Amino acid sequence: MAPSAPIPRPETELLVDETLAQARRLRHAYRGPHIVDVGTGCGAIALAVAMHLPVARVTATDASADALDLARRNAEKLGVSGRIRFVLGDLLSPLDEPANIVVANLPYVPSCEWEGLAPEIRCYEPRAALDGGPDGLQLIERLLCQAPAHVRSPGALILEIGHDQGPAVAALAQQAFPATAIAVKKDLASLDRAVVIET
Repeated sequence: MAPSAPIPRPETELLVDETLAQARRLRHAYRGPHIVDVGTGCGAIALAVAMHLPVARVTATDASADALDLARRNAEKLGVSGRIRFVLGDLLSPLDEPANIVVANLPYVPSCEWEGLAPEIRCYEPRAALDGGPDGLQLIERLLCQAPAHVRSPGALILEIGHDQGPAVAALAQQAFPATAIAVKKDLASLDRAVVIET
């Protein structure tokens, strides 16, 4: 049976931590923030946020119906399915209202690196959930183009990135949000792992 979503990795915990930090930063602006997990996959980020922030409204989007079904089943197992809205669609396009915080772990592996990935990744995880196109930034760039119309101010956008993509993604973020604070965050291995945009 083909896998529905990639296996969550420890590095992604940084995205959850940054999302919770942004929710604390915005707590005076929004009593119940609307947090959107784009490309939710198995739902790991959306589920963690729902469990840690009971006042938040969480929306999980994915372009894969199979991935959304998996995320929904995982939410049911953890007892948070009633607090997460699962929406099928491309990036932010299915949203019917702006978000306060958008968090996304999108594909960022350059296509040319796919064959060099470990067999346990290449053979058992869906390529569409990992392959980010020629430079690895295809979906991240598209999301950044959509984001200004879908993220409230004050708000935040949090993106997982490859270890060598910090400067490129920060530059793309600056183009999309020219007047905002942009930070590149490191993971536990001291590698660039996330870009945080405070709107």
